[in-house]
Amino acid sequence: MATVLKPRGSGASAGLQLAPASARSETPRPHGDDAELLRRARRFEASALAELHDRFHPAVYRFVAWRVRDPETAEDLTGEVFARLLEALRQRRGPDAHLGGWLFRVAGFVVTDHIRRRYRRPQVSLESVVLQSDANLVETAERSIRQDRLTKALQTLTEEQAEVIALRYGAGLPIREVAEAMGKSEGAVKQLQARAVAALARRMQGEGA
Repeated sequence: MATVLKPRGSGASAGLQLAPASARSETPRPHGDDAELLRRARRFEASALAELHDRFHPAVYRFVAWRVRDPETAEDLTGEVFARLLEALRQRRGPDAHLGGWLFRVAGFVVTDHIRRRYRRPQVSLESVVLQSDANLVETAERSIRQDRLTKALQTLTEEQAEVIALRYGAGLPIREVAEAMGKSEGAVKQLQARAVAALARRMQGEGA
């Protein structure tokens, strides 16, 4: 059964652009049948496990990828999130409702553990730039530099600020689902997001000076 929850190599882009959440077509939408899905998953019905994976994997992956900045690592850590869900179901633990919130909270713990253990600052690959055609060389280099600047700026945020940015712009979740995942009110999430975006803007302006 575990293979049902294994990442399928979807490799969603870990791009750095701040796109509005409304543009994310794969974001999990509210489902009134989460309780029924969980009941079926606790019985390890293959169809329920597959539905659970298909519904939540893309957004969880994007959230993780925004935090770790490496697609392969993001795939591994996303797999760990779903493995923990499977283990929780086996032990008759895990979420009773609000499945998405539970998954994103676990994803936050997994990412934090990874960063604390093995984080290394991402660097621009000169080899990948040199291999581009002359026509694309300058554009590729400038894009890499912009991404590196934003990555550095994200590192200066508090843990909660980085999490809200990743949930909103990485996973593309609406405010209500971010509040559920973070255990905060919607108003608190809006304030936290505003402070995080302002901090990013200040840092980016300083880096570009």
